[in-house]
Amino acid sequence: MLSAWRFERRGRALDFGRPPEHDLRDIMDAILYVDRTGVQWRYLRHDFPHWNTVYGYFAKWQQEGVFVQLNGLLRRLLREKEGREAEPSACVIDAQSVKTSSSVHASSQGVDAGKKIVGRKRSIVTDTLGLLLAVLVTAASVQDSVAGTRLLDQVAAEHPGIRKVWVDGGYRQHLVEHAATLGIDMEITARTPGTRGFTPIPKRWAVERTYGWLMLHRLSPATTRLCPPAPKP
Repeated sequence: MLSAWRFERRGRALDFGRPPEHDLRDIMDAILYVDRTGVQWRYLRHDFPHWNTVYGYFAKWQQEGVFVQLNGLLRRLLREKEGREAEPSACVIDAQSVKTSSSVHASSQGVDAGKKIVGRKRSIVTDTLGLLLAVLVTAASVQDSVAGTRLLDQVAAEHPGIRKVWVDGGYRQHLVEHAATLGIDMEITARTPGTRGFTPIPKRWAVERTYGWLMLHRLSPATTRLCPPAPKP
């Protein structure tokens, strides 16, 4: 897919006459290294291409939706490997408020009064395997149902086969009604009263595992700048 991206750019004469200087796999490995470790771009290991080059590709791929396309391709391949249809028919929506880094502008943050967290809220939609379908990052003060409405509209448009969605008790009844207008049956699930400690909830446990995966990646739009400026040399 990355080779096709490079070929298409050359077809538009954006780098006509200039042979590729870097292996795109090396560029992607460097981006994944920054994503996993959270290291600053300028401190990228010297066995990778120069950090300025890596950041240039990262910014361009982000702008042109390459990462979204890669996520969709990998999700479909994994679903088929697991014996599922490439496109899901059910999904899970959940939200998590997190603290942000000092580089995040205060105007993009908010207070989650219920969880007493100042920062941002990441609302995600996953299939029943926990694979991402959509992500929305907002101030932590945004209500779950408000973000959920936007995500539902996006998922309905991009994955028209979705017919079932599970959410927790933090989502309001009007979201259930909105889902119905999209032809989606929304079910609010909750823990059994009196249950203590971590208890996996049927259907919704997969999204909790996804949050566990996300915690392993330090370059998160929920905790860092959504659109970081180019680092200075």
